[in-house]
Amino acid sequence: MEHIFDTIIIGGGPAGYTAALYAARAGLNTAIIEKMSIGGQMTLTGDIENYPGFDEGIDGITLGMKMQSGAERFGAKTIYDEVTAVDFSGQIKKVEAFGGQYFAKTVIIAVGANPKELGLENEGSFIGRGVHYCAHCDGRFYKDKTVAVVGGGNSAAADALYLSRLAGKVYLIHRRDSLRATKIYHEPLFKSENIEFLWNTTVARLYGEKKLSSIKISTEGGLNDLELDGLFVSIGRRPATEFLKGVLPLDDNGYIVAGEDTKTPISGVFVAGDVRTKSLRQVVTAVADGAVAASAAEEYLAK
Repeated sequence: MEHIFDTIIIGGGPAGYTAALYAARAGLNTAIIEKMSIGGQMTLTGDIENYPGFDEGIDGITLGMKMQSGAERFGAKTIYDEVTAVDFSGQIKKVEAFGGQYFAKTVIIAVGANPKELGLENEGSFIGRGVHYCAHCDGRFYKDKTVAVVGGGNSAAADALYLSRLAGKVYLIHRRDSLRATKIYHEPLFKSENIEFLWNTTVARLYGEKKLSSIKISTEGGLNDLELDGLFVSIGRRPATEFLKGVLPLDDNGYIVAGEDTKTPISGVFVAGDVRTKSLRQVVTAVADGAVAASAAEEYLAK
């Protein structure tokens, strides 16, 4: 006889472990399935300074571990496995993973969204050491320093404006000759005295020893070196929803379509965190989603 959990949470980031905390504390038999490391995208951040309650900031790994401990204190179980498919057709939901099959009365999907990387050979070695994917998370480390933002969409434009209020110099590197960002961003960007545009430009190489010190850029005129303290990559995100295609409604970018109530069209299935369609993706909004989703699951089970 397979064990049937009250709720299975797919994803061990801030949304997942907040949902686990609320669910387990409410007396639900709760499991979190996480494929890699606890904390999700938080682990890519050196210090998180915009999460309430930590007046001197806290690093992402430590915060993730604290969230895990808080949920497990009330009986939540962490399962390290990678989900490959789901079957939500019955009252009992089935979650298939490399390590076996898991069953639950409710499922909360909190798999997050991964930032798209540049794809450079040594990019991974500089993550958190000069290469970042969240300006609002890590921008404060570069006060009065020289940084660059890669991208041309709304996120890149917003990141460049945000960083221009902190850094001494901001380069906006875009592979085309005009921005894809909406017009509302154009005027403040072009008026900013410390933002310089590098059009028709791509990043070819990263350099540095213990941390990033410069990059090589490719332009129409050839290759050039550019000294930097930090590089912020803002070329989009990729939600981890491949296993949900045809199961739940996804928008054009692959995010799960759901409102603030976290409910999906399938009864007993909820979605929380960065993987949900939303305007702001931060740790604090993921945590809020997790609490709402767990409450919704508890209400569903009560009925």
